[in-house]
Amino acid sequence: MALTSLSKGRVVALAGGVGGAKLAHGLAQILPPDRLTIIVNTGDDFEHLGLTICPDIDTVLYNLAEVNNPRFGWGRADETFHVLDEARRLGHDAWFLLGDKDIALHLLRRSMLDAGMTLTQVTLELARRLGVRHPVLPMSDHPVRTIIRTPEGELPFQEYFVRRRTEPVMLGMRLAGLAQARPSRQVRAALDAADVVILCPSNPFVSIGPILALPGVRERIATKPALAVSPIIQGQALKGPAAKMMEEQGLEVSALGVARYYAGLIEGFVLDQKDAILAEGVRALGMTPLVTDTIMRDKTQRVRLAQEILRFADGLPGR
Repeated sequence: MALTSLSKGRVVALAGGVGGAKLAHGLAQILPPDRLTIIVNTGDDFEHLGLTICPDIDTVLYNLAEVNNPRFGWGRADETFHVLDEARRLGHDAWFLLGDKDIALHLLRRSMLDAGMTLTQVTLELARRLGVRHPVLPMSDHPVRTIIRTPEGELPFQEYFVRRRTEPVMLGMRLAGLAQARPSRQVRAALDAADVVILCPSNPFVSIGPILALPGVRERIATKPALAVSPIIQGQALKGPAAKMMEEQGLEVSALGVARYYAGLIEGFVLDQKDAILAEGVRALGMTPLVTDTIMRDKTQRVRLAQEILRFADGLPGR
């Protein structure tokens, strides 16, 4: 049965990174909190200076709260770095940029976790304090850590991505802790209730892949109308190392390469107008393509793309 209308339907968005946060923000301008849930990757999380840092969760929260740094898309607007500057003066190797406002949130997160709250409870509470009304859910309350395999050995993702600036060749990756991890009760409930699932324009390997790797997530999505938005335009990633990772894994670095990665899971695929020539290749994979302008330069364009995606989702077949 086709999904006839999203006028009252529930949407679940899987997100990570700046591109995912931008689209989540656009969707949140259209859909009320009871109709949009954002499930966020936690494979990028790590411990630093005694704090639990959740880069993807925080990027989504800051964008939804409209307090993100507009230049970078991540971090806080009007940020200062007095704590980091002093830590550096005292001998700290400040390879990971933490602003003062950002540290305040990390301190609160650490305090709440130490008090026995789950990461889901902490995230929902931090969202509330930031004025975010839409549910933002970490993919799991169990720690999962993305580890990149390189010729130099294994590197935790943030060491590879930030400290080493993705310079080492990626031979593969693994998810430490995945065997013990499960999607939270809230994640399972959101997916079960969803009328459509949107895979945001996030890195398919390290932002969406860890969510899909959790037991039962892929199976739940497979019963729903689902679509993905390409993070690759004309062979380039707008943000992050997705293109480099695809090339080093022997995959075609294109929107079509991303579509092939998701083949069998989704029915719809959104690609940028600059890649219109690839639409027939997407159709050949059994997916319905939508060709449009996918670059979200400002709030207006985020909303415009979200509206187009929701209209597109209306025409996807059910399962």
